[in-house]
Amino acid sequence: MSSSSGTPESWISSFCSLLGHEYFAEISEDFIEDDFNLTGLQGQVAMYKEALEMILDVEPEDDEDEDEDEEEDEGDESVEGEDHKIRRATSERRHHRMASDLSIIESSAEMLYGLIHQRFICSRAGIQQMSEKYELSHFGVCPRTLCEGVRTLPVGLSDVPGEDTVKLFCPSCLDVYVPPNSRFQTVDGAFFGRTFGALFLLTFPDYDITKRGTDTLGGHSSRSMASAASDDDKEKINGMNVQNLGPGLGQGKMYQPKIYGFKVSERARSGPRMGWLRDRPLDIRELDEAAVYANPEESDDDLLNGAQTQPRQTLAGSRKVRRPNGGSPMSMEQNGEFV
Repeated sequence: MSSSSGTPESWISSFCSLLGHEYFAEISEDFIEDDFNLTGLQGQVAMYKEALEMILDVEPEDDEDEDEDEEEDEGDESVEGEDHKIRRATSERRHHRMASDLSIIESSAEMLYGLIHQRFICSRAGIQQMSEKYELSHFGVCPRTLCEGVRTLPVGLSDVPGEDTVKLFCPSCLDVYVPPNSRFQTVDGAFFGRTFGALFLLTFPDYDITKRGTDTLGGHSSRSMASAASDDDKEKINGMNVQNLGPGLGQGKMYQPKIYGFKVSERARSGPRMGWLRDRPLDIRELDEAAVYANPEESDDDLLNGAQTQPRQTLAGSRKVRRPNGGSPMSMEQNGEFV
């Protein structure tokens, strides 16, 4: 392949430009050539040396040596005819083997690149490259309606190749989804791994993850010093902005089933029994573990005042005590809920 300028396109650029590989970052050759970054990969990939040479566009040296030997043998064919025939037969078998192994080397190169990619996107250069793709919504948006188009991150549910495909992690509802486009459903999730998603949010805590992906399609420049200063003034809990702590959860962000306008009680057979999975405390400061640890006397005073005896008020409403007999599944209580 060659680019529009006439220069040959590298294997890495060609691989990342394939359909379905839009999530991948282009790994620098300096990162690949550092043996430390490839520690432990040789035993996981078949034909490791050949695959690495293909990724780096290194031409095999054996072919040049064979051509030189053949030229020398043609001049001495009358003297060493038998040796020449043996060498030619060996060369033909080697070329035949390389042709049959080309598909294996190609698949091994893709596997090796994916495993290196898992490590590269956790490095400083790699995660910066992924942040640029994130700002431009290259990874798509959350398919959940109540997340309102929050940008997602590609992650894997396993670090072992072949176990699962890539998934999209939404930092708003803290859940993972299958990519909506089928071309991404064949990409191995191990090529992104389980570390990248959480590390990305910790590396860029000042990102406004509530911003819709459609708001960034027109282009996004680097943040100015004024916007950076405003981020410093925002309230933080455990080092993260409060607005980034599960903004897709809690009050107004959970679907509430209703029958003729009346809420369905959790005690009903079809009630929202799993609503607590998307629950969020009314007072977000309850999540500030550092402040609780720094002021243990305040928490002790709350316990002495009997605060623990009060039912915990959540965004889904106060918890109700179950009746022993359960009641009729369609009876209506005074609070206007179907049970």
